[in-house]
Amino acid sequence: MKMNKKTLKMAVCFSLMAGAAAFGQEATEAAAAASNVETTTLLGMIKQGGWSMIPLGLFSVGMIYFIVQNGLALREKVLLRPDMLPDFIVLMKDRKVLEAHTLCKENETLFTYVFAAGLERCSRSGDINFGKVKEAIEEASTEQMTQYMKPIDYLSIIGATSPMLGLLGTVSGMIKAFQTIGSQGMGDPAKLAGNIGEALVTTATGLIIAIPAMLTYYYFRNNFIKSTATLGRNIGALLDTLESGELPLGFEEMGAGQSAPIVESE
Repeated sequence: MKMNKKTLKMAVCFSLMAGAAAFGQEATEAAAAASNVETTTLLGMIKQGGWSMIPLGLFSVGMIYFIVQNGLALREKVLLRPDMLPDFIVLMKDRKVLEAHTLCKENETLFTYVFAAGLERCSRSGDINFGKVKEAIEEASTEQMTQYMKPIDYLSIIGATSPMLGLLGTVSGMIKAFQTIGSQGMGDPAKLAGNIGEALVTTATGLIIAIPAMLTYYYFRNNFIKSTATLGRNIGALLDTLESGELPLGFEEMGAGQSAPIVESE
């Protein structure tokens, strides 16, 4: 009976030692797997994405370029030049059309280009057909809006195309995965995991590019629409001043530094 108890104790000890060894082996394998995951680099993920990562990379570069370009070109102080509006109002009050046209040509931007197109319909004799002036301004506004909207629309194209291109890469990766299963079965999980990884990486990359592209597209588009509305209001005020010869209400509040010369000229 004593021998049986000793044997039982020895069996229990061996069982505990074997369990500890197995647990230690599993912990070692888990640590090794974790180290392999941590060593995955961005370049490795790009390579894993396959051929579709090349056009997606071009899309990402284009997205950054158009975001920077629109951010610099669509600023209100660049488009509308509010600092020049008091000078133009004074020139319109004094009916100095040629001087105003020259000032527009010296400072080319959206506001000055559109306003100069209207001033070009004014005759040198002083007779002004405001119907033709407004028609020229509308034509120039349409032309400039088309030109300024092109870089904004490119962001929309990138935002709409990137997910579809990522989905195409996903389909390509899944096709390769099924081909691997059909030819080799489930015997080589590494190749199968590589094909599935290609599918997932391309989908994620397409969404990462599309989301900021669409957000910035709507931001720039709404700001530009607001700027064009302000442009129409400012040019309307200038034409009213040219027609009536009177300063618009509230002009003195536009800047104290501009109000003094106006009082002296009167």
